[in-house]
Amino acid sequence: MAANPRLRRLLLWGAALLGLGLIYAAVNTRLGLYVPCLFRAATGWKCPGCGVTSLCLALLRLDLPAAWAANPVLLLLLPAIALLTARTAVRYVREGSNPLPPWEERLAWGLVIVLVLWGIARNLLGL
Repeated sequence: MAANPRLRRLLLWGAALLGLGLIYAAVNTRLGLYVPCLFRAATGWKCPGCGVTSLCLALLRLDLPAAWAANPVLLLLLPAIALLTARTAVRYVREGSNPLPPWEERLAWGLVIVLVLWGIARNLLGL
C-alpha cells in the first residue's frame, strides 16, 4: 500500500489522531467531559484557542452556528490552517523536509499574529 515510509508514518499518526478525536467526541457526548484550557485555568483569561474543542465537536455535528459561537476567528482561519497543514504533509512525504516556502511562512506568521490579536481582543472586549 504505502511504500514510502514517510507516507506510512503520516497515515499512522493521522489515523491515531482521528481515532483519539473520535473517542474524545464519544466520551464528551456521553459524559460531557471537556479538556480544560490550562492557560485559562492559570490566568483566568481566554486564550486564542479557547473554544476549539466545542468548535470541533460542533463541526462534527455540522452545526455552524455553534462552531461560530465557540471561536469565530479560528473558524474563519481553518481553511488557511488546513492548506498549510496539507501542503506541509505533502512536502514531508515527497521530500522528507518541512521548510516552508516564503509565502507559506508569511501566511503562517500572519495566522499567528491574527490569533494573538484575537486573544487580546477577546479578553479586553469580553468576547
